[in-house]
Amino acid sequence: MRRTKEDAEKTRQAILASAIDIFCEKGYSKTTFDEIAKRINLTKGAVYWYFRNKPDIVAAIINEYVQKHVGALQNFITDDKTDFCDIINMVLFNNEQMRTNIKIYKYLFFITCQMEWSEAIINKIQPAIEDTKRTTRQLFVEILKRLQNNGKIKTDIDVKMIGEILMTMYGGMLEGYFTKRLQYDLDKLVVDGFNLIYNGIKTEG
Repeated sequence: MRRTKEDAEKTRQAILASAIDIFCEKGYSKTTFDEIAKRINLTKGAVYWYFRNKPDIVAAIINEYVQKHVGALQNFITDDKTDFCDIINMVLFNNEQMRTNIKIYKYLFFITCQMEWSEAIINKIQPAIEDTKRTTRQLFVEILKRLQNNGKIKTDIDVKMIGEILMTMYGGMLEGYFTKRLQYDLDKLVVDGFNLIYNGIKTEG
């Protein structure tokens, strides 16, 4: 029977789900195409039909996350009533999604904690990783620009740099969360840490 596009997409999604499961269990370098295939009763050749190599699988996993989950953050960009709490609420929403959706948890765990990647692998998947960061960073910067235009942030502040600082802070918090090194609640760190930055850039009153 001829495979339909729906069947092909289901198989592709099954491969991605199998891959992220094994990546999180064994690590990227120890995962093989054979293992990915066997877990979902496919042949290794079937997996190769969809993906040429593991970096292609990682890129697809990242793109899936961007398309399905990061878009939901757009809801936190409001109209003229934009406030810095919109950024904080955006990050807290991501934390809640991570705690309640195992797929999002595995994705963030994998992307945050895979220190075993070689420089060559990172170079291959960097465009996909950058897409994820760029999407969230742009949301941060858009809110910060609105706050600056509304006189809530000092005019001499580089909002792009502040967006990068916030992204880097949150990335460090996530790494501490996944490696169980945080000594404080993740949500509390986000609220207090982000507000420390905001207090240093907001205008008087």
